Amino acid sequence: MITTITHNHTSYTVDLSKPLDISILLRASKNNVNAWYIGAPNIEPVTDGKWVGKVSKGASTNFNNIYFNPHGHGTHTECVGHITPEFYSINNALTQFFFIAEVISVTPQKQGEDTIITKQHIATAVTSASPEALIIRTLPNTEEKNNTQYSHTNWPYLTEEAAVYIRTLGVKHLLIDLPSVDKEKDEGKLVAHKAFWNYPQATRHQATITEMIYVKNTITDGMYLLNLQIASFENDASPSKPILYKIL
Repeated sequence: MITTITHNHTSYTVDLSKPLDISILLRASKNNVNAWYIGAPNIEPVTDGKWVGKVSKGASTNFNNIYFNPHGHGTHTECVGHITPEFYSINNALTQFFFIAEVISVTPQKQGEDTIITKQHIATAVTSASPEALIIRTLPNTEEKNNTQYSHTNWPYLTEEAAVYIRTLGVKHLLIDLPSVDKEKDEGKLVAHKAFWNYPQATRHQATITEMIYVKNTITDGMYLLNLQIASFENDASPSKPILYKIL
């Protein structure tokens, strides 16, 4: 399934039969990736009296309820409505789904008790003049990211200066393999979120942040076609499934 896409007067060739999924699977398990001090996701059949919505229990179909939190239970994409008193929906913010993206790898550095991703990390790693989407893989990169329990771990985060720099590059869609671009316990300052969305000075309502991705080591740094898929949730965030296609 080889296709050629022309975008901004440049042609890109990709093989649509070779998708690279960088989302994390959501499971009803204590081993599901987790953040923000909440319990595990729950998937269970509907019950009505003695009736159980499960074929193995005698029902004609499997009929499950699913309980989860998009921000704490896996790969999700959020809009500026995540931090505003006004309601903004990701379903309205993200209306285009294909972007030219760059994957970069960075090794966060220790700063006191914190571990930070700086402007210099980003500037050194980015090779494109103005990527529409930027995908940040932190090092070391292990499969444990698929089931890490992040609460109270003080994970690495973007400095405000780094987020501003990413915005000035023209990046509209930022993806990262951490639970948040901000420090876990920052007294609600959310400086990286605000800097990337340029809130409240000149808010970028069409820009998005995707968190809790996992970029396998077999996916090399460089340019890709990104298909950023969300569910049609009328909410500030939605579970999402970002897919990469290598540019040939």
